[in-house]
Amino acid sequence: MNFNNVKLIFVREMRDQLRDRRTLFLIAVLPLLLYPILGMSFFQLAQFMRHSAAKVVVVGAEELDGLDWLPELIDGEQFSPALFNSIDERKSLQLVVGAGQEEAQAALKSGDVQVVVYFPVGFKELLQEVRQSLLKRAEETKSLEATSLPTPQILFISSNEKSRIAQLRVERVMRTWRTEVMQTNLRDSNVPLNAAKPFDLRPLDVAEEHQRSAAVWSKILPFILFVWALTGAFYPAVDLCAGEKERGTLETLLVSPAQRREIVWGKLLTVMTFSIVTALLNLGSMGLTANFVLAQFKDIGGIAGQSALSLPPLSAIVWMPIALIPISALFSALCLACAAFARSTKEGQYYLMPLLLVIMPLMMLPLSPGVELNLGNSLIPVTGVVLLLRSVIEGQLLQAAYFVVPVFGVTLICCLLAIRWAEEQFNSESVLFRESERLDLGRWLVHLVRDRTETPTFAQGFFCVVLILVIQFFVKLAMSAAAGNGIDYAFFRQAIFISQVVCIAFPTIILTLLFTRSPWKTLLLNRLPTWQMLAAGTFLAVFLRPLGMEFTQLIERLYPASEEMLVQMKAMGNAINEVPSWGMLMLLMAVLPAVCEELAFRGFVLSGLRHIGHKWWAIGFSAIAFGIVHPMLQQQIGAAAVGVALGYLAIQTGNLLPCMVFHAIYNGIALSLGNFVEEDGGAVNSQYAWLFSNGEMTIFQPWVLAISAVGAIFVLRWLHRLPYQHTKEEQLQEARDRQFTGA
Repeated sequence: MNFNNVKLIFVREMRDQLRDRRTLFLIAVLPLLLYPILGMSFFQLAQFMRHSAAKVVVVGAEELDGLDWLPELIDGEQFSPALFNSIDERKSLQLVVGAGQEEAQAALKSGDVQVVVYFPVGFKELLQEVRQSLLKRAEETKSLEATSLPTPQILFISSNEKSRIAQLRVERVMRTWRTEVMQTNLRDSNVPLNAAKPFDLRPLDVAEEHQRSAAVWSKILPFILFVWALTGAFYPAVDLCAGEKERGTLETLLVSPAQRREIVWGKLLTVMTFSIVTALLNLGSMGLTANFVLAQFKDIGGIAGQSALSLPPLSAIVWMPIALIPISALFSALCLACAAFARSTKEGQYYLMPLLLVIMPLMMLPLSPGVELNLGNSLIPVTGVVLLLRSVIEGQLLQAAYFVVPVFGVTLICCLLAIRWAEEQFNSESVLFRESERLDLGRWLVHLVRDRTETPTFAQGFFCVVLILVIQFFVKLAMSAAAGNGIDYAFFRQAIFISQVVCIAFPTIILTLLFTRSPWKTLLLNRLPTWQMLAAGTFLAVFLRPLGMEFTQLIERLYPASEEMLVQMKAMGNAINEVPSWGMLMLLMAVLPAVCEELAFRGFVLSGLRHIGHKWWAIGFSAIAFGIVHPMLQQQIGAAAVGVALGYLAIQTGNLLPCMVFHAIYNGIALSLGNFVEEDGGAVNSQYAWLFSNGEMTIFQPWVLAISAVGAIFVLRWLHRLPYQHTKEEQLQEARDRQFTGA
């Protein structure tokens, strides 16, 4: 790649953009007008709160002993169940009793605990004095109005989201307990108002002022900065691609000595520059107007601290431009690819909403108080960068340092994929010079059936995935209502049949018959496989199964299943245990999914996606689609990884039967391990213990994993040597790649 050409294109595009008054208005004037609206929207969307268990230390619990009349506050290692409305609410607070005051406050500041409840010395005597005064001198109860009430303290840190949420829960529990004490007093005597309210609660925020301010800015700054980075990238990208098509200047640029890749990089640097400048100007504008814009939100409970906000911490000014560079590169590449696909500026503007629908949830996920920076969340694109920046602004540099590599590693991979996608768009004349057309729905439907191709188109393959997801959604709603009566074998059998045949196989077969002239070729069943291909599918499944189980364990550690999901899995496991025979279990959970899912995802969907022009893009997209149709996040990630191996097996062999064999054996091994290897107590049968570590069926011996990895590599290398049948699109794409890269 000639960087002089890239520089010339960059300078050309920058000069043209700076002459555009709309662009200058977007990056310089519009931020000042929209900040109040963005601020209101942020605080409306930041109300979601995920409940998570919090640790509470009770100091001075001995002050509650010896009073038989006092309602129970602490039951063992938890608050009394009578103080909660549900078991789940009680489980959200983990109690620690017996710590000293200084030790408890140190644990609170370090983040080991979220709340400290402190009963001061003499609390019991004062509480008893109030009650005795009430009972013995009921006629003089007015004198109690001047009596000092016992006052436990609830210590928390408002700059810590978990601490603030836990404080609200503990305060609710303590108020309920106070009501119980009040009712006890009311049963014994006529009491004045103060006796019905035997003590006051006094929450004490021990966070420092700069911590409260940093907690607020850590939510506001990344969100608004990245929103403007996306906005600043989108409109210049549309003008540089779709706008040049309308002005007729794109053809002149394409016939220049610059390669397509150089053109893409020149435009990418231009879009990136505007994205960064737009975001930084917004950041500066926010710093100047923060006191005016945010003062009205100081009393909202979603913001830590009740005092007026100070200016953003210096760390934010230093770290935000650093985090902005990779995010701007990612957004710019995505916007450039979408803009290159557009026929006109008007059409290009329509693509902003789909981009926002994909990116906005990733930016809003860190706003939920329950979402913290950990290894699992750091691997989520965009979300990891926001969480990392949030931790840095809050001053948690040591915690953030552990996740710098995974966050920027994932972001770099996404940037490279997005840039590659943009290059593909510029390498295709059919994309750059698409003509506008009007849609006649009737003629279009007739065209789909009458002018069918041998295999489905890319759009038809994508439509098949969407159709399966829509059917699954409505079927899941119906089955959730039916599952209210419990999950037994009959329901389990019906659910498996409906999810596989009705949701996946049936729509796939219908679309194959409607939209293709060669159904057998579409489903990769037009010829019989050799015995070597079937053996490759068999051995690949055997070798990958242990690696897949280890990968599943890693996923579950990164993204633990929720309690509701664990309950559903336990109910499903009980239903599996009711299956009358091992053969029936294999048929329902190994053979049937192997047939139905392979027909859909390695048959119709992969055949359609191969028209994109690159087999690895097709394999990757089909694997993602295969993962999405699974119900749980943990299953989706694991299934997508297995889908890559299945897609490669299907393309290299050109046949679906090896994939079905792989799929059935892969699922069957897991079922067999549970049926034959695991004993009733959950331990591994002694005769198979040599395969596993620590007596757990999911943890294999290292030598088993090593043999599996070597065997899988050997099979994949054998598959790589098979003669590969290119599609027409792949042949054209390879020719374009050689031409445009100078190879």
